[in-house]
Amino acid sequence: MFTHRRNPLPSPEDALRGRAEPAYSVPERHTVLGTPLLGPYPEHLETADFGLGCFWGAERIFWQQDGVWTTLVGYQGGHTPNPSYEETCSGMTGHTEAVRVVFDPAKVSYGRLLKLFWESHDPTQGFRQGNDVGTQYRSAVYTHSTAQQEEAEASRDAYQRLLAASGYSDITTEILPADGRPFYPAEGYHQQYLDKNPTGYCGIGGTGVSCPVGVVRAEG
Repeated sequence: MFTHRRNPLPSPEDALRGRAEPAYSVPERHTVLGTPLLGPYPEHLETADFGLGCFWGAERIFWQQDGVWTTLVGYQGGHTPNPSYEETCSGMTGHTEAVRVVFDPAKVSYGRLLKLFWESHDPTQGFRQGNDVGTQYRSAVYTHSTAQQEEAEASRDAYQRLLAASGYSDITTEILPADGRPFYPAEGYHQQYLDKNPTGYCGIGGTGVSCPVGVVRAEG
């Protein structure tokens, strides 16, 4: 999961061409939750997409949250259709490592997921998270509704004030609609990686600055 390339994001013209269909299959069910990984999902559930560095550790943070129905990791935010892990690590797809979180809004709010997101990584680092360096480790939120977009932007602004008060620089997280930015599931061995490999690498770490859900709601 390590890379030291500092490529800028490629343009659509410069990005790898990818392929029309995935080059690999994805397991049917979540190894921890036992739920299907791929949709369509039950109608009462909602979807959220987050990028916060190495997706192995990021996924575990969300599957441990009550109210989350399933999670899966993949590539999102770039230009290359159906990329591989190696292609994403090259910096030439434009994708970041992302976690798709399918959740029951009656049991866990989107605001609570945003709190987990902000507190579980350092959103001020640009194209890196700790020792993981590259465009594929950038911080991102890809939203699935106008309400999600507005809440994510409000939570960013609220958390920025808290980070600034603690001496951190500006948040670099991109917050963009998921529409037009497809989520491409990663290879099977990446799915629930830290369940299969409990002692595996996890570079996820937060700033130590709390982002209370109440602050997010108040600022929203």
